[in-house]
Amino acid sequence: MIGRRLFLTLAALSVLAVPAPAQEAPRLLILGDSLAAGDGLAPDDQLVPVLSRWLDRHGIQARIDNASLPGDTTAGGLARLTPELLDQADAVMVELGGNDILLEIQPETAESNLDAILTRAGADGRPVLLVGIMARPTDPPAKQRAWAQLWPRLAERHDALLLENLYAPLIVLPLERQPEMIQSDGIHPTAKAVDLIVEDLGPKVAQLLSRITR
Repeated sequence: MIGRRLFLTLAALSVLAVPAPAQEAPRLLILGDSLAAGDGLAPDDQLVPVLSRWLDRHGIQARIDNASLPGDTTAGGLARLTPELLDQADAVMVELGGNDILLEIQPETAESNLDAILTRAGADGRPVLLVGIMARPTDPPAKQRAWAQLWPRLAERHDALLLENLYAPLIVLPLERQPEMIQSDGIHPTAKAVDLIVEDLGPKVAQLLSRITR
């Protein structure tokens, strides 16, 4: 009898001693353009690897699926955001609109596309981060206002987290530092700029990932 009890006790302890399977890191889908794709930069200096290292330093687990395409517009992003692309995503970061500005696409058209993107991305309670970009300082004031007002309106409509301007950390720098922050094309950030951008973006991504429910 004692032997049987001892056997059952050891068996129970062996079950308790089996470690629980580690939870798989959440998957973050980034739907963006060349800014998220890292045009003109070495692989390690691009936004996604720098963001991954930021998350690692802060003890935040995430697997990033970068579905960014250089030259993409909000219309292109909407066309690419298929159910298959979203299938494994636990959260989505949308970074589109810069090419719409450059191509003189009307803000109303871009807003309609982004509205559809956010609706699709946020289906089933999936948390979403909207990353905006502002019109150029040389653009007419009315155009600058239209784009500036677009981002918070969309974020509120979809209960999305918002980073209103990806380039905000660069704009506040002294004028003498501006040239080192933008590549020779006058559009894309340098490696130094990406480091600053991610310091601003990282906390928003961390907040996004904290919204995931499984």
